[in-house]
Amino acid sequence: MHMSDALVSPPVAGVMGVISTTLLWIAIRKVKSETNLLPLMGVMGAFTLVVQMINFAIPGTGSSGHLIGGILLSALLGPWAGFITLSSVLILQCLLFADGGLLALGCNIFNMAVCSCLIAYPLVFRPLMGNVVSGGRFTLASIIACTVALELGAAFVAIETEASGVTALPISRFLLFLLPIHFVIGLGEGLATSVLFSFLRRYKPELLQQATSPVRLSSQQMWIGVAVILVLGICGYFWASSLPDGLEWSIERTSVSQ
Repeated sequence: MHMSDALVSPPVAGVMGVISTTLLWIAIRKVKSETNLLPLMGVMGAFTLVVQMINFAIPGTGSSGHLIGGILLSALLGPWAGFITLSSVLILQCLLFADGGLLALGCNIFNMAVCSCLIAYPLVFRPLMGNVVSGGRFTLASIIACTVALELGAAFVAIETEASGVTALPISRFLLFLLPIHFVIGLGEGLATSVLFSFLRRYKPELLQQATSPVRLSSQQMWIGVAVILVLGICGYFWASSLPDGLEWSIERTSVSQ
């Protein structure tokens, strides 16, 4: 869902950049006193960076998708710390790997980090979870919240592209491809997130109680986390699909069907 600079105009990029920067400033002010979260934010940021680079094929479509991680980050860190962590990942991807345009960075932060951490998590995931920690609730809340986050982000991609007016992509036809493919990607992310939740609930349940007691990671736990991330990155390099992602696939289909 990383937008390139070719999809957005400077005015739209400027507005979205101001919105995203303002929200980041608010987030930093809200979490600046929670220093216990910093090691976990670093480990989870590295984990998210790796998993976002691993595209999984979507059978029967010729497309692929990748996890965003906003719901998982918010559940472990809280929505504001999760938002900072995911935004940092998107900034690194843009500056180091040219994954998403620099002009479109504000759009990408809003479409992925804001829609998942600041909208879908508090308005969908938390109400569905309630106060009862159970595997069934985690699965249901994860799938619905991740799907909502992906659909919202896809809708904003189409709106920002239409408002920019720099492409010949009709918004109705663009949405016809964007929304279904990202619905499937959202289901996949929801299932993957619920699996991770189940693992953490069994082996590290205190990580799921971030709302009341921030977790301090020991040096050993941090090194274990780094090792897991490295292994995941190496394995993901060989497993990652080379098919176009949901946004690229939607642009291709929209252009061909005109």
